[in-house]
Amino acid sequence: MPTAQSFWDKAAEKYAASPIKDMDAYEATLARVRAHLNAGDAVLEIGCGTGTTALKLADTGADITATDISEKMIAIAEGKRAAAGVSTVRFRQATLDNHGLGERAFDVALSFNLLHLVGDVPAALREIGKLLKPGGLFISKTACLTDSMGYLKLILPVMRLFGKAPDTVHFFRTEDLDRMIEAAGFELIETGYYPEKTRSRFIVARKR
Repeated sequence: MPTAQSFWDKAAEKYAASPIKDMDAYEATLARVRAHLNAGDAVLEIGCGTGTTALKLADTGADITATDISEKMIAIAEGKRAAAGVSTVRFRQATLDNHGLGERAFDVALSFNLLHLVGDVPAALREIGKLLKPGGLFISKTACLTDSMGYLKLILPVMRLFGKAPDTVHFFRTEDLDRMIEAAGFELIETGYYPEKTRSRFIVARKR
């Protein structure tokens, strides 16, 4: 069985070439993120993929460290960064259980389309809390698949057989996701759906 890293390494080039499916929802998400970022903020993006979001948020003046489990995703992100001439974004391969980033180092942590793919979600949320300064923000968007795409449970085994889906995919309900984030020591201060039809849950949560 392939590891998570090998799955995403294999998917990296196709992922990088795929257009964003709903640009309006993506831009709406970016606008809400920008509303919470300040120039000089130390920002961590977890699961940055090929770096598009981190590079788009560089205009906030935040100092962004963007990480991903996939070495090939990071290599593509570095190429984009160099082409754009952006100096306030750094990319590195890292995981939440092996990151070397220290504790209480960041004002804001970002995680988009990741939590439903993490093996131990409560442990991941606790680690994110450790990385944030007191009062720091965790901003995420997560597919709540039970609310919108429950039928995927039936076809995931076949997709995995052909290498088209990762080993771990959680089927959250919105209320379950909210409770897990609160249980990890966060207070929810903003929520929304971008896009509404797919129930992709946008959350801004403050570390207590």
